[in-house]
Amino acid sequence: MSVNVTYTAREALEKLKGGNERYLSAEKNEGDISPALREQTCAEGQSPYAVIITCSDSRVIPESIFSAGIGELFMIRVAGNVIDNHQLGSIEYAVDHLGCRLIVVMGHDHCGAVGAAIGHEPEGYVKSITDEIKKAIGSETDGYKASCLNVLHSVKKIRESLAIDDKSNLCVCGALYHLEDGRVEFL
Repeated sequence: MSVNVTYTAREALEKLKGGNERYLSAEKNEGDISPALREQTCAEGQSPYAVIITCSDSRVIPESIFSAGIGELFMIRVAGNVIDNHQLGSIEYAVDHLGCRLIVVMGHDHCGAVGAAIGHEPEGYVKSITDEIKKAIGSETDGYKASCLNVLHSVKKIRESLAIDDKSNLCVCGALYHLEDGRVEFL
């Protein structure tokens, strides 16, 4: 990977899909994490080709899932991949200052935050997360369907908050990562 390469949203999406295909049979991360690239990105800055908003779940490792290395993905992680002003500010930075054209909200199946929103009344700070997920899923009790609804809710929130439409040169899409087989399903 070299820094300062600009990808269109379509090119970035194809790069993610190709990376996920390689990941499905990989034993190790194929992304470049070399000392030389660390030095280069330190000196020249980052130039990620996509923004990925995903859950904090330790089983979800986007750089591996998309066979990416240092400087390729701008990561935003929060339990339940919910969106608030902090995430919106991070997305805005990646778009305006780093040139990212693709924004992907990637949830996953068997999500603990979605499960908590479906079946529990949490207390403390986590309640702000489950309350946002409840807005997204309504009365849905199927975990897979609820995870998809939650992703699509975050996609909609990003589009509306950042005024991204079909005429924009940006693409916001949803995806669901399948824990068991490593496949990413783009919604």
